[in-house]
Amino acid sequence: MASVAPSVSTNRVFLSRRQWIFLILLVISICISYIDRGSLSVADRYLQTEFALDPTHRGMIYSAFFWSYAPALVFAGWLVDRFDVNRVLAGGYIIWSIATLLTGAANGFFMLFLLRLLLGIGESVAYPAYSRILAGNFKEEQRGFANAAIDAGSKLGPALGILIGGLLMASYGWRIFFVITGGLSMAWLIPWFLWAPKGRTLMPVKAGKVPGFGEILSKRAAWGTFIGLFCGNYVWYFIITWLPSYFRDELHFSQTQMAIFASAPLWVLAASALTSGSISDRWIASGASPNKVRKTFTGLGLGLSTIMFASVLTRSSTVSLIVLCAACAAYGLYSSNLWATTQTLAGPWAAGRWTGLQNAFGNISGIVAPSLTGWIVQETHEFYWAFVVATAMLVIGTISFTVIIPKVEPATWVD
Repeated sequence: MASVAPSVSTNRVFLSRRQWIFLILLVISICISYIDRGSLSVADRYLQTEFALDPTHRGMIYSAFFWSYAPALVFAGWLVDRFDVNRVLAGGYIIWSIATLLTGAANGFFMLFLLRLLLGIGESVAYPAYSRILAGNFKEEQRGFANAAIDAGSKLGPALGILIGGLLMASYGWRIFFVITGGLSMAWLIPWFLWAPKGRTLMPVKAGKVPGFGEILSKRAAWGTFIGLFCGNYVWYFIITWLPSYFRDELHFSQTQMAIFASAPLWVLAASALTSGSISDRWIASGASPNKVRKTFTGLGLGLSTIMFASVLTRSSTVSLIVLCAACAAYGLYSSNLWATTQTLAGPWAAGRWTGLQNAFGNISGIVAPSLTGWIVQETHEFYWAFVVATAMLVIGTISFTVIIPKVEPATWVD
């Protein structure tokens, strides 16, 4: 590709009006998605009392979402590459909104478990659809911010769920929150069908080969992204499923205090992701290679996030909260460039399938992290070893993105 003068390239970072419109819609959708998938942990205390759930059973409910979500991602990746991505995303959105709404009427462990399975099936289309849309509608030097915005939405979702959900549940009980969020979220479909990108993409995309799943699996870089996402997701799901319990049980926060303070690290993470995404785009626009930029942000982000281990070594709730906020700020460096890395490697013709495979592998950690953490807490009666495991995952993830991936550049497809 011919080089472009930095002064010209920098102007290409800015988004058009159409890009802004559907990017905002995607950010709202993922925010709602993460409110729906993470709010059950906010209701943990109420579920524990009403349904007599011990830590092991609570961990099983948290991981139920991923039993269906992870395998469904492979099929979802095929769907978004094969059919109208707008309609596929809308269909999944309807399913996960209904699952959230019905959670408010759950009458026991079994029903909660089934509804979490349904929620996982619906939400499986989200990330493959996002990658397909962004790879076809955003330039390389625009994808850092676009992906960071979506990532920030995924962090704002749990933050809002913990804050608003915690306060609402403290006053009106846990069921009303799921009824409200499930019912109101359906309104997103109206602007999506009105303003979503239709027909041709905003960028001219050259005809290319569509690789099969086998060819993607043969790439060393693919396994670097798979393992890296598994490790990064382990920490993320540990945070959104067990952080509220850590604040209540280990730091002795009340339900109201938990709602306010447990959401703080997630607000920091969202701000860090947005800032990091914007910086990475401008760095590429100024002439830096995507390989250098993406590896710097993903590797440095996961590496610095290991500071989270210090939060469990102190008995001060204030110090623990500050350390967790610092770790989440570092994590934002990684998460802002995670999917931009995948979209560069896969290209527009394989973005959906690669993302589906990567997310399927990476979200096995969603099964492991909540269940393993629940078992550890039940056996040890503390969170120390749970933080040890999470920190080890960050180290392995750092190696995956910086060493296993040979170079962040478009893959060559021969199939």
